[in-house]
Amino acid sequence: MGSMQTQDLRSEPVSPAALRLPHLEAGWQRQGKLWSTLKELCALLRIPVTSTMTDDDLLFQHVQFKTGQRIHTIGQPFDTLYIVHSGFLKTVLIDEYGNEQVLSFPMKGDLFGVDGIHTRRYPSEAVALSNCDLVLLPFKKFVALGRSYLELEHAMYSVMSRELVREQAMVSMLGALSAEARVARFLVSLSERFADMGYSSKLFNLRMTRHEIGSYLGLTLETVSRTLSAFNEIGLITVDQRSIGICDVEALRTLRRLPPSTTRNRQAAGRKARQLPQPLVDAAPAAPGDPATWDQLMSA
Repeated sequence: MGSMQTQDLRSEPVSPAALRLPHLEAGWQRQGKLWSTLKELCALLRIPVTSTMTDDDLLFQHVQFKTGQRIHTIGQPFDTLYIVHSGFLKTVLIDEYGNEQVLSFPMKGDLFGVDGIHTRRYPSEAVALSNCDLVLLPFKKFVALGRSYLELEHAMYSVMSRELVREQAMVSMLGALSAEARVARFLVSLSERFADMGYSSKLFNLRMTRHEIGSYLGLTLETVSRTLSAFNEIGLITVDQRSIGICDVEALRTLRRLPPSTTRNRQAAGRKARQLPQPLVDAAPAAPGDPATWDQLMSA
């Protein structure tokens, strides 16, 4: 039965009405992977696979969303958990004036939608920051899986707890760290999450805007921009529009506050001086009254 469904779906688009999943109307189907097995789902969530989790007839549907599309909205009836197969998203709260508070940035292997379990309505909104491929886990199906696979139920609760721990760490960080330290820890967290996904931890693109980063960290856009520029000046990172290169992850991990701007300027000048080609330095003429050598200039 499962293999027949897969064959049909590869040749024809999925009908939302036929599947009776109203939130699929926001998604778009394309040729490609449309179903995952239970084993593949466990691998995506980084859950250990046991011999009882190899039922290839148990399938989970994929749905793709374009950049800017909403996966679910605030107040929408809860019926589904979502697992990110690829792409980047944000979850947000929106107040009565339309202001957004970013809650999280789900990425590959992350589970979201859990906050809808309590009231059976989603209290937050999920928006795609890039084209996304999501795996749907209907909540009724999740409950049934828990009855059939006890170890899977425990593992899924562990995944939910993992997301909760991440949120608690963020709340703790907001109350205890300076603005610069918040941005530094955020970059370290992104670096570690990219590494977990199998990507480079040293060079990655920010899919979120600096305004969204500020909302997540409780900072203004200007503070985020200024801090990233300062990190770039002192050599902790490189910044090229949305591309971030991590140069000193340990310094970012332990940073408490930035040095004063005068100290940063001296550090930047010294770093640039050390990068100058030696023949060019030796050939630089000394003006009257100026130190005769570069070493004397740097020590003045």
